[in-house]
Amino acid sequence: TLSQAGSMMGSGGMIVMDEDTCMVDVAKFFTKFLTEESCGQCAPCREGLDRMRDILTDITEGRAKMEDLELLEELAGVIKDASLCGLGKTASNPVLSTIRYFKQEYLNHIRDKKCPAKVCKTLIRYSIDKDKCTGCMACLKVCPEKAISGEKKQAHKIDQAICIKCGLCKDTCKFDAVLVS
Repeated sequence: TLSQAGSMMGSGGMIVMDEDTCMVDVAKFFTKFLTEESCGQCAPCREGLDRMRDILTDITEGRAKMEDLELLEELAGVIKDASLCGLGKTASNPVLSTIRYFKQEYLNHIRDKKCPAKVCKTLIRYSIDKDKCTGCMACLKVCPEKAISGEKKQAHKIDQAICIKCGLCKDTCKFDAVLVS
């Protein structure tokens, strides 16, 4: 059943995701949504969801430690068992099911400080492949932060300290010279 798979959240809807979807970010999104929807009457749901959201934010921003993952699982279990209403009892399902089925993604975020889906901006890096870059200036012109430098017909470079990881350079480049890692 959907409940046994940990996917039941009340709406009965289904969302299809692929390798370009960061499951940790998905868990954070649903936790943020449920935090806003919670009535706040019982402490496990009110306080627990806030704390889970904070931990998930730390994970997606590269600040988490392995102990945070253990705490996240423990917190999710307490919320599920101690909440008073249906929302609270199922609120931790997105976290528990993503940890259960996509634990490696959590480990990549925490241990390796990498987002395999290349979604979590703090954990990705944009660079330019000098062998593919023709120096056409297209990426340089669209960069809102002026993080790209280079001369016409010369390979360009991205200044990591300035780059906001908006992706405009990658979308603009016709030569696939902008890399995301």
